[in-house]
Formats: sequence, C-alpha cells, structure tokens
Amino acid sequence: MHRVSTALFVVTMACPLGLIASNAIAEGTVFLNAHVIPVTGPEIEEGFVLVEDGKIAAVGAMSEWTPRGGDIEEHDCTDRIIMPGLVCTHSHIGIQGKGGGGGDGSGPIQPEVRILDSIDIENAGFRRAVAGGLTCLNIMPGSGHLSSGQTAYVKLRPARRVEDMLILDEDNRIMGGLKMANGTNPQRKTPFPGTRGKSAALVRQAFMDAQDYQRKLDEAGDDPDKLPDRNLKLETLAEVLRGERVVHHHTHRHDDILTVLRIADEFDFEVVLHHVSDGWKVADEIADAGAACSVILVDSPGGKQEAVGLEYGTGRILKDAGVLVAFHTDDLITDSRWFRRMPALAMRAGLDRQTALESITINGAAMLDLDHRIGSLEAGKDADLVILDGDPFSIYTKTLETYVEGERVFDLEDPEDRLYAVGGPGAGQPARPYLCCIDEGHE
Repeated sequence: MHRVSTALFVVTMACPLGLIASNAIAEGTVFLNAHVIPVTGPEIEEGFVLVEDGKIAAVGAMSEWTPRGGDIEEHDCTDRIIMPGLVCTHSHIGIQGKGGGGGDGSGPIQPEVRILDSIDIENAGFRRAVAGGLTCLNIMPGSGHLSSGQTAYVKLRPARRVEDMLILDEDNRIMGGLKMANGTNPQRKTPFPGTRGKSAALVRQAFMDAQDYQRKLDEAGDDPDKLPDRNLKLETLAEVLRGERVVHHHTHRHDDILTVLRIADEFDFEVVLHHVSDGWKVADEIADAGAACSVILVDSPGGKQEAVGLEYGTGRILKDAGVLVAFHTDDLITDSRWFRRMPALAMRAGLDRQTALESITINGAAMLDLDHRIGSLEAGKDADLVILDGDPFSIYTKTLETYVEGERVFDLEDPEDRLYAVGGPGAGQPARPYLCCIDEGHE
C-alpha cells in the first residue's frame, strides 16, 4: 500500500500507565536461542533478537551474537519460536452497543463519525487479544451503514485512555481509514437504501459532493474569506479522494465486490476489500484493480446468506491471482485468541506457509500503511513480537509472551494474564445480571 491513511488533526501521546498488564523490559533485552521467524527473511533455526529502546536493534543467528555490556537482560528462548506481533486488519474490540459504535440511525453515510470516540479501553477483548499474540488492530465501526465512520489503527500498549493506544504518523496525526459497506447490511427503511442499486447511487453522490467541496478548497487557496464552511462529512470523504485515508470496505457477494471496484475506479481512491466471501469468483478482477483483500474464513455464526459462497481456498486463489492477502478476526465474530487458526484453515486449502505467515503480519501492516514500522522482525522496526511454544499454525501451540514496543503486555505465567488466555469471553470482568426478569436496583 502506498498512500498514507491519516486524519487531519494532532494529538500528544500520554505516558501509558497500564490497564493492560505490562512489564517494561530493561534498557536492552536480547532473546537468545530461539527459532526466529522474521517473516520478510529466512527463518533462523537458532537465533537471537536484540531489543533496545522499544525498537528491534538486531536479528541474526546465534553464531553472530556477541555479548554486550551494560544493562542488557538476557532471555533464554530455547525451544521457543519468536515471530512478529500479529496484525488484525478488522476488529470491533472495545465497541459495545447498537451500530457498532459508529453511525446511528439518522442516515446511511456518516464518515464524520470517529470510532476512537467509542472505544472502551477497559474492554476485556484487549486482554484476550494480547493473549493471542495480537499487537496491532484496525478497530472499525459496524457495517450497518454505507459508511459508518472512521476506523482507528491502535497498538495494544498499556493504556489509561484511548490516546495511549492510537498510532500516529510521522506528522503526529492519528492514523485510520474509512469504514464502508454494501450488500444487505446497510439496507433498511428510509432514509437508508432498500436496494443494491440505490446504495451505489447514494455513495456516488456523496463522493461527487466531496469532489465539489475539494474544488472549492482548491479555489480558495490561502484566502480564508473564500473557504467553504467546514463540513466534517465532506472533509473526511475529501481525505479519501486525496489519498490520505484508505477505504476499508465490507463486501461479500461477487457482484457487490465488483460494485466497490467500479466506484473506487470512478473516484480514484484506494480500497481494501474486507470479508470477500465470493472473492475467489472474481480474483482476476480484484487483481486487475490493484485492491488488497482482508479475508475472514469463519463468519457470522448461525449463517449469513451473503457468505454462503465462502471457501477456505479464497486466500490461495486470491494470492495466486496476484492479490495482497491478509486475514482478520472481525472480533467478536472470531475471538482474537484464535487468529492464527485463520491462515491454518487456509493452508488446509492449499495456501503456502510463507503467505500464511505474511497474512497475519506484514500484509496486514501494509494494508494499514504501517509495514515500514511493524509486521516483521527487522532492525529499526517497533519491537512488537510474540513468543510461542510451537509452530504458529498448530492448534496445540500456546502464546507464552507478547511484547509491544519493548513492553511485555502478556505473560502466560502471570495468573491474571492466564485467566484472559484460557477463560471465556467474560473472564476477568465483574458479573452482570442479564436476565430479563432482573430489574435494576434489585439484587
């Protein structure tokens, strides 16, 4: 991915104090004697990873390691695997209530809504995610709108507030995309569309309005008297048109996928296709359009009509056609702790191991325009890594430790962390009455 997806405002990061369990590592830590999977380079049977100041300082074979002086902590990882922290391109962790935390029922296109304003950092899903080795998420609003709002790219750092988790670009701007959807999800009573054709027409009109808004901005130049009144909806769509915000598009059926590609081509914006249950049917068209695909292989428990064409071989078929492929959890649809099972299922249908590794690390990072910072074990990148006790795609393999920017955010030996690793969805949370016959104010 080549465009930078950012919002046009600035924040200052606060010092994270930790609602996620954490242990800052020493001035430097070296992980020794591990089977290292850099992802972008050959696997190292017996290797080391050196971390300094939250960054990866060096990766190599043990034969290349020279002990250093100073405050360097040694971490023996014999019989362990170290790989990059996992990147999930589509998650709803931290979002509760109707509408998935994004747009409400007032209209079908609400790009001005920011999901960051709905994220509850105390949600147990974040603890479960790091227990699964995830270190970076694209948190999305729901898919009940043609556009339900702006997504947020987050690191699962220790956090007191959402700002502690947000990822900033080189200009200190919050990074995120724009969530859009088509198919049956956004179809309902007026003012929402009732057909696929009307859905596409409303989206086209919205982008035409954004083009007019951008034209007025260009004509005004630096003259404040000529600037149009601010319009948060059109500002966001104009960011998409300028290549400053990637569209993350929910789409399942083959004809819906092609509609997304037509509109993206008409208005020349970058899109990542999400779910793509029928993507295997139109793989060549997706490849020709240059769109990336974030795939789910376990969707909508109980069945979803649009997903009946879902195939475990979708990832392989798309990859063979030349499409950049990642997988995602859509958590809560799939628990983040089972993320590594997604590419494992794809491997059962013929996906090669290397692409499977890339699909939950560097490829997802590329779809978020973060592959220069995360997604592989390379010197200079963020020290986001996970330590496993076996092959990443084995059902028997456990996540032992997870690190984000050099801080340990999960340790299976910690009793509290272990609760989130093995417990159910409510693990670690206070019990809450849920039966219809229990009134508030009564125990």
